[in-house]
Amino acid sequence: MAALLPTFTTLGSGPTVLMLHDADGDHLTFAPQVETLATAGYRAVAWDMPGYGRSAPVEPYTFKALAQSCLALIEALRCGPVTLVGHGMGAMVALEAAVRDASQVRRMVLCAGGPALDVQAVQDWVAPREQALKALDAGGTMEQLAQTLVPQCIGTGALPEGVRLAGHALGQVFPGAYRRALEALPTFDRGANALAHLAMPVLLVGGDQDRCTPPAALQALAQVLPDAQTVLLPHVGHWPQLEDPEGFDAALLDFLAQRRTLH
Repeated sequence: MAALLPTFTTLGSGPTVLMLHDADGDHLTFAPQVETLATAGYRAVAWDMPGYGRSAPVEPYTFKALAQSCLALIEALRCGPVTLVGHGMGAMVALEAAVRDASQVRRMVLCAGGPALDVQAVQDWVAPREQALKALDAGGTMEQLAQTLVPQCIGTGALPEGVRLAGHALGQVFPGAYRRALEALPTFDRGANALAHLAMPVLLVGGDQDRCTPPAALQALAQVLPDAQTVLLPHVGHWPQLEDPEGFDAALLDFLAQRRTLH
């Protein structure tokens, strides 16, 4: 029996841009970009990763399974090849999907994520989230977890409405799915050898105050990918698309416009 397709929200028509959210939220963390892209002449699609929203979970919960779910959605939408925009863990899913079937991925935007996590990144990214989950075990809620976690991971210039949306999205995540996602995060193992074969254009966007995926990690990834450019947004942390939607959208639309005529 075929796996159930993940659920998604979509707006607009034109070339398809498929957005893959982080472990910390759902399709709502790309709400500003869905509007922006639709207005700019694109078909904006934001999925709920398996286990999130109304999307059925996958077993086992691995990057391979998540990437296969993403590729199945592209096939079902009959819109490939697409632009993949991945945030945090979603950037890793985008890379895994591209490694598995580059023919379906025209280009990628990797936002605050993508590189395999080293020991320091696991400590900075995964450990605080696992710590926050312990409060759930003691009777806390995901809303309380979000109120603790989001302020720790944003930059000093974060847009208050964006911070609220990040907290709202994280507060709706199912605790079991969140735990599975955090367990999967450190297992992403695509290294330089695999990534050096990805010839499609890639935009790396990060916040200069992101402790989960610091600028040095994005710049190192840019050295590995054959056709990559990097944009760092000032005073921004781990949610660039929500903390500075104007800056993020400008970089995204510029990248899409550069490549629209070439590809």
